[in-house]
Amino acid sequence: MKIDAIGLICPEPIMMLHKAIHESHPGDVVELIATDPASIKDVEKFCEFLNHELISSEKDEDKIIFRIKKLT
Repeated sequence: MKIDAIGLICPEPIMMLHKAIHESHPGDVVELIATDPASIKDVEKFCEFLNHELISSEKDEDKIIFRIKKLT
């Protein structure tokens, strides 16, 4: 599942991620594309707090691409 949060600011990218994770099954990978720099810490804390795996986060020009695996 891919989430396009380009141009959105906190808390919208995390709210969209939370909804996608909720609708996913354990083992599914969700890709979040965001431009808000605050999303870097937000996604890290989201994964840590809710016990999901942050597989990767990479910058591509002004975009930040996260891959999150639902563990439970």
